[in-house]
Amino acid sequence: MRNYLAIMNRELKSYFSSPIAYVVTGLFLLISGIFFYLLVTNFVQMCMRADMQAQYYRMAMPKLNVNMMAIRPLLHNMSLFALFFLPLVTMRLFSDEKKSGTIELLLTSPVTNTQSILGKFSAAAILYLIMLLFTGVYMVLLFVFGKPELGQILTGYLGLFLLGLCYISFGLFFSTLTDNQIIAAVSTVTFILVFWAIGWLSGMVNPEWGKVLSHFSLIEHFDDFGKGVFDSKHLIFYVSFIVMGLFLSFVSIESAKWRGR
Repeated sequence: MRNYLAIMNRELKSYFSSPIAYVVTGLFLLISGIFFYLLVTNFVQMCMRADMQAQYYRMAMPKLNVNMMAIRPLLHNMSLFALFFLPLVTMRLFSDEKKSGTIELLLTSPVTNTQSILGKFSAAAILYLIMLLFTGVYMVLLFVFGKPELGQILTGYLGLFLLGLCYISFGLFFSTLTDNQIIAAVSTVTFILVFWAIGWLSGMVNPEWGKVLSHFSLIEHFDDFGKGVFDSKHLIFYVSFIVMGLFLSFVSIESAKWRGR
């Protein structure tokens, strides 16, 4: 446990002692904030139009759901932003060790491969969690001026966090394969996009194949979380995806250790 915490603390310090954490977090919040503003502005305009029509026709104003019309689209957009920003966080985890030559020290140190992998993974996960917590300011504003449903928001954020952990686990894996950070980041984005494309393809094939493909789609499993629905099958899928990424990282590091690299 001590070695694991040492690796995690070292990675966290390296994030915040360099511009990477501030740049990635700042850009993530900036783009998310722009979409939050656009979605909420559109929702307010729809409410105003609905109120004017209700007064004109002397009827009750229809209820518009802020969760469905603003928060859900925002969470889906944030899941896409994370796809492009998180590989920037994970690309250096092992690639930088290889490029600087410290991978040799890491492989021969008392720290086990499992401890180093979990320590680096946890550091990236904590940084991502911090990014998500900052976006909570948007939700606080909605509670100040409206009445969104807290349960749906928390479930949506849980799905968003699990989805991000999937990105991180395979970003970690691809960083073990190369000493080039750019290649590690591009490989991660390309791999994850394949599992997004599977979701899009599921609607273009016959229903039987579409149902099969949808089971492997990262975004299809996120849809229920975005709606505020917690289903254990989605949790199991994401946990399995994360474990697979960590396992492949372990195999990659072990093979490098036995090759003496």
